[in-house]
Amino acid sequence: MSSMSSETVPSDASRTDTRIRHGSADFRRTNLALFAAGFCNFSLMYCVQPLMPTFSTTFGVHPAEASLSLSLTTGVLAFAMLACGALSDARGRKQVMKVSLLLSSLLTLVTALTPNWHGLLLLRALMGLSLSGVPAVAMAYVSEEMHVDSVGLAMGLFIGGSAVGGMGGRLLTGVFTDVLGWRAAIACIGAIGLVAALVFWRTLPESRHFQARRLRAGALARTLGELLRERGLRWLFIEGFLLMGTFVTLYNYIGYRLLAPPYSLSVSAEGAIFAVYLVGIFSSTWMGHVANRMGRRKCFWSAFVLLLVGMALMLLQPLALVVLGLAVVTFGFFAGHSMAASWVGRRAPHSKAQASSLYLFAYYMGSSLAGVAGGLFWSRDGWLGVTLFTALLTVVGLFGALRLIAIPPLATSRNTPIHGGAAQ
Repeated sequence: MSSMSSETVPSDASRTDTRIRHGSADFRRTNLALFAAGFCNFSLMYCVQPLMPTFSTTFGVHPAEASLSLSLTTGVLAFAMLACGALSDARGRKQVMKVSLLLSSLLTLVTALTPNWHGLLLLRALMGLSLSGVPAVAMAYVSEEMHVDSVGLAMGLFIGGSAVGGMGGRLLTGVFTDVLGWRAAIACIGAIGLVAALVFWRTLPESRHFQARRLRAGALARTLGELLRERGLRWLFIEGFLLMGTFVTLYNYIGYRLLAPPYSLSVSAEGAIFAVYLVGIFSSTWMGHVANRMGRRKCFWSAFVLLLVGMALMLLQPLALVVLGLAVVTFGFFAGHSMAASWVGRRAPHSKAQASSLYLFAYYMGSSLAGVAGGLFWSRDGWLGVTLFTALLTVVGLFGALRLIAIPPLATSRNTPIHGGAAQ
C-alpha cells in the first residue's frame, strides 16, 4: 500500500500548478531534451537494421541469424527495463537516462571495432542493457512532470524524436556504408549519439514531482503483479507486443527484398527508403494530440487498420507502391505506439515507471521474438510469408483494440480535465 501512495499523483492545486505545460520555457527545454534522448537511443539501437544483408554476406550468416544483431539488443533491453524503472525510482529519472545514453554511445563506438560475428552479437546484447535506461524512464518522467493537458503532446514529441533517431540511424548507416564501409558507418552513428547525449544532459529540467523510493525486490514483484491484474493495462501490454512485432519484422526483411532483383538497390538507396520514418514524426505527435482530445479508445483501433492497408500495398510490385505501403505502415505504427504509451501512463493507478517498463517489456519482446520468427517465414515463402505472418499479428491487435473499447474507463480525478480524452 505504501508503494501506491508514493506513486499516486497528488490532485491539489499547488502540485498541479507546478507541472510543465505546453507553451512554457520548461516545456520547450523538456521536449528538446527528450527529443535528443529519443534520437540517441533509437539511432544507436536501429543502426544495424539496414546492415543485416551486409552481415549475411560478410559473416556468412542466415537472415534469421543476422536479425539477432537487433533482436538480441531488444530482447535484453526488454528484461533490463523491468529493473530500470525501479532503479530510477531509487536514483532519479534524469540520472539513469544520462548514464544510459552515454554508455550506449560508447558501446556503439566499440562495436565498430569488433573483429567477428560473435563479438558483435555480445556487444549488441550489452547495448540492450545500456539502452534500457531511457524508454520506460522517459515515459515515467513525462507522466510525472507534465500537466495532464500536455502529456499526449509531450509523449508524441518524445516518440517523434525516436522516429527521427530510427530513421537517422538507418539512413545515415546506409549512406556511410556505401562511402566508408559498415564499420566506419557504425562509428559515425556512435559519435552522433554522444552529441545527442550531451544535449540531453544540458537541457532536461530536474524532476519536481519525483519521490525517491528504496529498491526492494519483493515490493517490485508485488507492484508488477498489481499492474498485471488491471485489465486495461494487460491489453495495452499485448498491443505493444503486436505493434512492435509487426513493425520490426516488416523493416527487418524489406531490405533483403529491395537488395534483390527486380529492385537491386544499393545499401545507401535501401537506407534512403527509411526516410519514410518522417511520417512517424508527424503521426506520433498529431495522433497523440488528437487522442488527448477525442479519447484513445475512439482512435486506437485505426492504427491497426492502417497497418493492414500498408501491408497490402507492400505486396504489390512497383517500388513506388512498396514505399507508399511502408509509409502507411509507419504512420499506423507510430500513431498506435504514441496512443498506447501515453494511455499506459494515464491508466496506471500507481507505479508509473513500472507500468511503462511492463509495456516496453512486451513491446521489445515483440521486436525480438517476431523479428527472428519473421526470418523463418522469409526463408520459406519470401515476402508473402512475411506479410501473412505480420497480418496475423495485426488482426489480433485489432481485436485487442476493439476489446479495449469495452473495458470501463478509470474515474476522472481533479487533475484530469473534462473532455473526450479524460477518462482512460
